Amino acid sequence: MFLEKEHNGNFRIGWIEVICGSMFSGKTEELIRRLNRARIAKQKVEVFKPAIDTRYDDRDVVSHDAKKESSIPVENASQILFYAEDFEVVGIDEAQFFGNELLSVCNQLAEKGKRVIVSGLDMDYLGKPFGPVPELLAIAEYVTKVHAICIRCGSLANYSHRIVAGDKLVVLGETEAYEPLCRKCFLEEKGKNP
Repeated sequence: MFLEKEHNGNFRIGWIEVICGSMFSGKTEELIRRLNRARIAKQKVEVFKPAIDTRYDDRDVVSHDAKKESSIPVENASQILFYAEDFEVVGIDEAQFFGNELLSVCNQLAEKGKRVIVSGLDMDYLGKPFGPVPELLAIAEYVTKVHAICIRCGSLANYSHRIVAGDKLVVLGETEAYEPLCRKCFLEEKGKNP
C-alpha cells in the first residue's frame, strides 16, 4: 500500500466515508455539509458526479433542498483519479450510477492519503442492492445511513418506490417519478403482506 508523504515528513493516511439511503433522505445535503467543513479546515476539496445525472444541473451537484456544489461531471469513475490528484478531500455523488470500478478508484484515492466521501443510493427501486454502493459499504471506514420520511405513514423511509411505469434500472427523476416509503408501505405497494 502506498501512503503519501506530507511536507512535514509524516505519512497521510486516507479513508473512505459512505453516505447512503433512499431518495429524499439528505445524502447529497450531507455530502455538501462535509465538504464545506473540510474547506473551513483549509483542505483542498473537489467533488465529482456522473455525467448522466443532469436532473438539476449539468455541472453542479444539487440537493433536493437546492443546496449547490460546483463539481466535475465524469463519464466513468477512472476519470476521477486524473482530476483528483491535487486534492486532499474527494467527494463523489450519485455513486450508484458508476460501475464497480468505483471500488478500485476509492481504494486508490484513500491509499494516496485522501479523504474520500461518497454518497449514493444503497437500493434500487425494487429494494435490491444498487451498483457499487453495497460493496463500498464493506470497504469504507465510516458509513452513515440516512433516512427519508415515508410519504404514506410518516415513519422512517429507506425505500425509493418508483411511481412511473417502466422496468429500466436507471430512470432519472424526482418527486414525479419516486416516493420514499418505509418497509411496511413498500411491501404493501408491492402486494406483499408485511
